[in-house]
Amino acid sequence: MKLSDDSIKPLDGITLVTGGAGFIGSHIVDTLISNELKVRVLDNLSTGNLTNLINSKSSKNFHFVKKDLSDFESLNDVLKNIKTVFHLAANPEVRTGYDHPEVSFKANVQNTFHLLEKIRRSGVETIAFASTAAVYGEPEILPTPEDHGSLFPISPYGATKLACEALISSYCHNYGINGLIFRFANIVGARSNHGVIWDFVNKLKKDQKKLEVLGDGKQSKSYLHVSDCVEGFFFCLSKMKKRTEIFNIGNEDKTDVLTIANIVYNCMGLKDVKISTTGGVDGGRGWKGDVKLMHLDISKLKKLGWSPKLSSNSAIELATKEIL
Repeated sequence: MKLSDDSIKPLDGITLVTGGAGFIGSHIVDTLISNELKVRVLDNLSTGNLTNLINSKSSKNFHFVKKDLSDFESLNDVLKNIKTVFHLAANPEVRTGYDHPEVSFKANVQNTFHLLEKIRRSGVETIAFASTAAVYGEPEILPTPEDHGSLFPISPYGATKLACEALISSYCHNYGINGLIFRFANIVGARSNHGVIWDFVNKLKKDQKKLEVLGDGKQSKSYLHVSDCVEGFFFCLSKMKKRTEIFNIGNEDKTDVLTIANIVYNCMGLKDVKISTTGGVDGGRGWKGDVKLMHLDISKLKKLGWSPKLSSNSAIELATKEIL
């Protein structure tokens, strides 16, 4: 993807991408490298993989550091000469939060605090943070705009992301840093190693005749292909007007889990798949903390000139083919 001059302007010097070997992070790294920008990637490879960076790691502008954000003292060297930080390092799995909430706390809140503490003493000018629609919890308004309140996340994952947003806002206002916060819908596409499509594909590879769906199958959410997500991410770089700016990045429509199941098995060339639902918990959710209805209002970005190219179902179809 060719970046506009307005998007490139804030990226002079070296850009740090935390979690840059992960799903979304690696696509951001590829975009930066393809635009001949200098990139430093920080990843502990707990969920990321160096194979995700195969398109970028041979570039002279690419530098990889295998470290964890909890390694506090090493962050001094990692942040040297960095002006912009894309912070995507996190525990990406929503479902683990119920049994192990400490994982999300340490990976998300604690490590973000460590990063911010070092950033405020460095020359970093901007931090762009990958948050989530889960911070809204179960809002009364659908589609949900950025200024919706109050925010009551229902999962430890959503709660930790909201805590990170608050920390970033406070550091930006106190220490003169610019902050971009992106609240993502469900992002799908190549290199994803979790989520509903990945789950369905792997189940059907084991048994092509039946597919178990968590919950009642009526969970309805917005899905965005990673190519649209990354394009929206960089589009926002040139649109900041406040010290801290929040953008929803999602789709104009939504789809339900049973529809996704049908799209996946059709893409796999399967027929007569028996789909069964577990019934779920708390009124048909797939798991504790699963938001049953999610749809972001993206009118703020649309007014600025951005909109996704693929619908939710088209994104799911393409992502399935990429994962296969």
